[in-house]
Amino acid sequence: MSRSIISTKRRQILKTLGAGGALSATGLLSIPAYAKNKPLRIGILAPRTGVAATIGECGIRAVEWGVARLNAQGGIGGRKVELVIQEETSPKETIDRYRKLILQDQVDTIHGVMSSGVSLALAPLAEQSKTVTMLWDGTTQDGVKEMVPYPKYLFKSAGNEVDAVMASLQAVKLYGGQIKNIAGVNVDYTYGRTTWTTFLAILKKFGIEPNIVSEQWVKIGTMDLTSNIAVLKAAKPDLIFSSMFFADLPIFMQQAHNAGLTENAKFVLPVGGVQQTALKKQFTPEGLILGHSTFYFDDKEGSQLQKEFVKWYVDKYKEHPHFEAERAYFCLAMYKAGVEKALSAKPNAWPSSSEVAQAIPGNKVESLGGIGYMRPDHIPNQTFYQGLSTHKNDYDFVTLGSVNKMSAEIIQKPAELEYWDWLDKADFKVEVGRPKGSFVQKKG
Repeated sequence: MSRSIISTKRRQILKTLGAGGALSATGLLSIPAYAKNKPLRIGILAPRTGVAATIGECGIRAVEWGVARLNAQGGIGGRKVELVIQEETSPKETIDRYRKLILQDQVDTIHGVMSSGVSLALAPLAEQSKTVTMLWDGTTQDGVKEMVPYPKYLFKSAGNEVDAVMASLQAVKLYGGQIKNIAGVNVDYTYGRTTWTTFLAILKKFGIEPNIVSEQWVKIGTMDLTSNIAVLKAAKPDLIFSSMFFADLPIFMQQAHNAGLTENAKFVLPVGGVQQTALKKQFTPEGLILGHSTFYFDDKEGSQLQKEFVKWYVDKYKEHPHFEAERAYFCLAMYKAGVEKALSAKPNAWPSSSEVAQAIPGNKVESLGGIGYMRPDHIPNQTFYQGLSTHKNDYDFVTLGSVNKMSAEIIQKPAELEYWDWLDKADFKVEVGRPKGSFVQKKG
């Protein structure tokens, strides 16, 4: 191309920018033609097979819905959005696909990843590649120790322990004086061990030291839980705590029901709500503590955005969404906010990955589960949902009789503190064993 043609095109672009152009819906200057004509590409890494397949698909569906809405409104910063979807599997395979998304598919950002085992391995590459990477569910924790405290390009999910903190506080409040013999049946990986240890620590914090009659560790993907049920039946616990949330959870509850465990034992399921539609009334009792993490589909006080999404999801897929949908949508909303904030500071050129990453923390965005934001250490503060299960609904599965909400500002450790030290000193105002009422929330 000749120098004169390049100069002419450059003058045309500068003339358009100088004139200001039409204002977008966000009030930003119109993006130059070269940006408008080139779609903004978002790579997605999510499981589509195996025990986590239904969870990954729920997140993908939500981000597809979100992208369709954005494109109908002009996209992000004036650019239409395209999704490039790859599967999350083992750390090695997922890292290979991450590289492919960047080098071959030339995506602008990558979202997804549920397994902390994958995200912990992926973190160094995300920083090295200088690609804004938004994790739906993954963390960079080894147990509760943060291994990447202040990344530049990587944005993480809430801490592994948050759901367990809230569920444990509910157990103290509702069952405190009745907890005598307890059992733990947890999946044998970081999340399972962290949640169980957190539960025991919070019981001790409130002066509750029950007898542990059974402590079981189940391999991920185990579907035959008859031996575990047999041990539980012999142990006769008053309360059973389980961090299961894959396809194993409904099987566990059905087998527990068949063995008569649901007649007397209380259950605490910190993230069991991800399997909500599979927790049928016929084998899932009322009154168990059921966690829905950052999104509950039947929240009567939910926003218009939440209601529109749930209706769309049910109409299209004939089932109800769970919290992975919210995690995926939240990452999309956070990225959009970062891009547009960076553009507002430098409207005449598309922002670099570094500029977008710097613009993301602190922006409050509306997501499916409410308002959330990213802290300076790239960990989000959002609203968490839990409650006691009920059969009083029009579905064939249990829902929440009442919805308890807590902010991660209260139940997630601050960046500067060590987790167990924070948990020991946090001032959670909960009355032990009180039968009714709501948490009195106080920041620790």
